[in-house]
Amino acid sequence: MTARPPSQIPFDLSPTPSLARDDLVVGEGNALAAGAIDAWPEWPHPVLLVVGPVGSGKTHLATAWAEMAGATPLLPGEPASTLISQTPFAVLVEDVDRAGFDETELFQLLNAARLGGGSVLLTSRLPASALPFQLPDLLSRLRAATVVDLLAPDEMLLSGVLMKLAADRQIELEPKLIDYAVARMERSLEAAAELIRRLDLEALASKERMSRALVGRILTEMEEERARQS
Repeated sequence: MTARPPSQIPFDLSPTPSLARDDLVVGEGNALAAGAIDAWPEWPHPVLLVVGPVGSGKTHLATAWAEMAGATPLLPGEPASTLISQTPFAVLVEDVDRAGFDETELFQLLNAARLGGGSVLLTSRLPASALPFQLPDLLSRLRAATVVDLLAPDEMLLSGVLMKLAADRQIELEPKLIDYAVARMERSLEAAAELIRRLDLEALASKERMSRALVGRILTEMEEERARQS
């Protein structure tokens, strides 16, 4: 067996992938959500809840909308009053299903939006009916929101994302290598970004060309790491 040449670990100086709307790759799994983002401010309801599993692209959609709308994030424990004091307001609430958000503050925010004060976009891994809140009025406002569901990325969406991320880093990744990766990788946008990042660093360190062997080795490393963490 031929030994791999020694490598130097380079600094990862490549730019962070853009989360702007123009850089959002749209596929079957996120088309409805992307359409809802594009429809703002002409939403049928002032509150939009984007629901999807880890890796489905909630952060990209939320960030794209926040940039378009000039939205301010509501952070856990932060009072909503400062965000709704001026109208119209635009507020982003990410990961509303996680602990830390004050239920009364959330209700005040959603109620102000319902009364015409502004727009709110929330992201969650759980549907409204499963959110861990007790305040009846808050649950009522959440269940009245427009809901769009994100699916785990399909092969077409993953292929498009890999192509985009590779182009961002000026990596020449042939279509057959993208097909090879998509058939074997975890179905998440985070995994796609991590694969391209590692391929770039490994190719720079070892001077190895992009090949099925290199892609397969990185995918194996990622799978082993994920298995150890589970």
